[in-house]
Amino acid sequence: MRFFISALLLTLLYSICTGEDWCYQSQVDCQSHCKGPDLWHEVHTDCEKKRQSPINIVTKKTHLDSRLTPLIFSGYQQAFIGNLTNNGHSVQVGVQIHATISGGNLKHTYKAVQLHFHWGKDGGPGSEHTIDGEQYPMELHIVHMREDFKSLSDALKDSSGVAVLGFFYEESKSTNRKYDQFINALKNVKKYETSTAIDKFSLSNLLLSEGNMTNYYRYEGSLTTPQCTEAVIWTVFEHPIPLSKEQLSEFSNLKFSDEKPMVNSFRPVQPLWGRSVYYSGTSALVASFSLILVCVNAALGLFQPN
Repeated sequence: MRFFISALLLTLLYSICTGEDWCYQSQVDCQSHCKGPDLWHEVHTDCEKKRQSPINIVTKKTHLDSRLTPLIFSGYQQAFIGNLTNNGHSVQVGVQIHATISGGNLKHTYKAVQLHFHWGKDGGPGSEHTIDGEQYPMELHIVHMREDFKSLSDALKDSSGVAVLGFFYEESKSTNRKYDQFINALKNVKKYETSTAIDKFSLSNLLLSEGNMTNYYRYEGSLTTPQCTEAVIWTVFEHPIPLSKEQLSEFSNLKFSDEKPMVNSFRPVQPLWGRSVYYSGTSALVASFSLILVCVNAALGLFQPN
């Protein structure tokens, strides 16, 4: 019996010390043996491929694309009972309704599967994507899969099987009351594998108005956590969602699966490796058209008889 227990302990110790699980850099210290972002490729080889996410979006190098029209959101306003879960790496809500996105030069219709967040510490830098090197306090990902697939795992086998919407957050002086119920629910999921229900939850309640979601960036990338599968069409919106510092800080009260504070839960930006990043440029196009009209009217005015 003593030999059996010793063998069991050795097996457990080996599993821990070989670092079979992945973690964020904030979890790596002299006592931890999980693999941080620099070693994720040892957990899943896809993590060192050349279509990885997130990226730093350099705005002056993006390509204006008139095909990137405003997305069409369907079912986003429908309320459902959301199940908020601490999955050990983030907090996640499974989408229990038929909510889809289409348009915006997406070649397929995609249905929402789940949403989750990435954040810093007490409202500090924490987004995964960055804009011209700027890192926002937090980022929301709404994960969708193509409607013609039966499961997310099947969709991930196709290079265009998944579409993720990324939304930044910025610190505001006032509280975003639309988030009151969600922020309050965080108190019930501080520990790993805890869940709580959010009544009358809707996707649109988390977002800006559709009129403020016309400007966005588009590129081909991957999941930002292992297995880092390169099957994602990314849409990253330009305008951030406002939350107060107190609201942003509530996320830092959660715990990772190893009981460490769930802070700085983001993957560092990855090399672009020659990929193109496109910009919807809706506002830019409108501004340009308005300028043209002004110039035309001014020119016509020169030829008006006195």
